[in-house]
Amino acid sequence: MLKVQRVVLSSRPGKNGQPVPENFRVEETSLPTELKQGEVLVRTLYLSVDPYMRCRMNDETGADYLLPWRLGDCIDGGGVGVVEASKNEQQLGVGDTVTSFNLRWQTHDVINGKSVQKVDPRMVDGHLSYILGAVGMPGLTALFGVREKGHVIPGTGQTMVISGAAGACGSLAGQIGRLDGCERVVGICGSDEKCQTLVSELGFTSAVNYKKGDILKALKDSCPNGVDIYFDNVGGPISDTVISQMNSGGHVILCGQISQYNLDVPYPPPLSDKTQQTLREKNITRERFMVLNYMEKHNEGLELLGQWVMTGQIKVLETVVTGIENMGVAFCSMMTGGNTGKQIVKISD
Repeated sequence: MLKVQRVVLSSRPGKNGQPVPENFRVEETSLPTELKQGEVLVRTLYLSVDPYMRCRMNDETGADYLLPWRLGDCIDGGGVGVVEASKNEQQLGVGDTVTSFNLRWQTHDVINGKSVQKVDPRMVDGHLSYILGAVGMPGLTALFGVREKGHVIPGTGQTMVISGAAGACGSLAGQIGRLDGCERVVGICGSDEKCQTLVSELGFTSAVNYKKGDILKALKDSCPNGVDIYFDNVGGPISDTVISQMNSGGHVILCGQISQYNLDVPYPPPLSDKTQQTLREKNITRERFMVLNYMEKHNEGLELLGQWVMTGQIKVLETVVTGIENMGVAFCSMMTGGNTGKQIVKISD
């Protein structure tokens, strides 16, 4: 038996409640190490916390493709680990790096080898946490969002605005919009420091601090020719403001609505009558976007993202905390904008 630590859902915040670290509890448990055929023992290296997890804290997720976490059960999500023992030698050997969208929040776990995917550390130049960010699901979300729903046309002088621009997905979406040919890329985030990072490190044209001053005026100053493409990560009043400045025939990439995730509203949340009227009158597309709808393109997309990261065409931002005992703290911080780039929890070396 191997003693391990794990994180369970201790309590629910309620559909209209804000999550707190006390909703999560760290426990010590024992893990049988005698493997069955096909199983592997994985030591967890990094775990991910992501906005979509908020709905899994409720009794019902409101999404048919996501199951709620059960009270008292170990939580799961995106993770990266290393194989320490294997009875799955044909596919996975000791020392192999593996990833999964459903890795349990444990320091070690015994799992069926079919439920993890082997990855080559060279793909991320040894930065294994990138597998959970720029060269993982957030990167694919940004890439397919821009390319499938953004309709970027190089050389036409388009302006793209990204809300939640200093987050895991937004920080990548802006860079991809620039690489794909947008003339202006404008980020919206929650601090002057984040704004400076977007412009000086990631190549955004400009950035707007929504917590400071008149956001409408700042947006007009940053987008003198209006907004053609809006990568929406937040919803709410910020999105209403951006949509009010969009040009006819524009496109809203409906990626996330983090400002609404603590509210008991359907997804996507309903828009104000005024915003709906703007969409209709200006013939602006706004379709729900899910990266899971593009599974056949994932491998090609990850290869491209890896190349961009390796060549420095995309810069990666991360906020890393250490220790499985900090999973709840990291999740709650991410939900309130405490992170810059991808929020990662390092579990072991």
